[in-house]
Amino acid sequence: MDRALEDFSLIETLRFEPGTGFVRLRLHLARLQRSARRLGFPAPKDALPKLDAATAGATTPLRVRLTFDHAGRSEVTTAAFTPLATDTIWRVRIAETRLDSADKLLRVKTTQRSIYEAARAEYPTADADEMLLLNEKGEVCEGTITSVFLDDGSGSMRTPPISSGLLAGVLRTELICQRKAHVRRITLADLDKGALYVGNSLRGLIRAQLIRN
Repeated sequence: MDRALEDFSLIETLRFEPGTGFVRLRLHLARLQRSARRLGFPAPKDALPKLDAATAGATTPLRVRLTFDHAGRSEVTTAAFTPLATDTIWRVRIAETRLDSADKLLRVKTTQRSIYEAARAEYPTADADEMLLLNEKGEVCEGTITSVFLDDGSGSMRTPPISSGLLAGVLRTELICQRKAHVRRITLADLDKGALYVGNSLRGLIRAQLIRN
């Protein structure tokens, strides 16, 4: 992680529901603290008060974006959020863009997203809801905004290891802790051997249909 710390901020994207509050808040704050320590950022002590202030009085679901920079500055923005229907199926394609498993900055969520934007730009949204990225070894890593899960019928979904070069997604962490998912490398060939899902903390788990390029 030799890129200048001034070039990016940490991000957490949360879902807020009236009546119940933030979804997976503890896991989001834990990841933010962990990422800040890893990068040498100050402790994000004012994150929770700012999140609470930004959502005070909210009566509809919100997408809440928290950024935190190397100087200890945090900012929260909100936008209306419409949850996906439970029967939603996303069309996903394999990106030509590749991830470098040795790039440790991929393991934290930051505003430095050029590689994900490049992958997303390979197909218009009319042709793909999400793009899956592989690493230099051809292993499945993650989507541009989602973690990847494969239900191979074993009773617990497979999800790629962080060492493949990917973000420790909050939904991914929760499913692993609940023993609904376990870590195991996934190849392109494996994707034909089970039901594919993608997901993140904002949208939840989404059934996916792989469209071969």
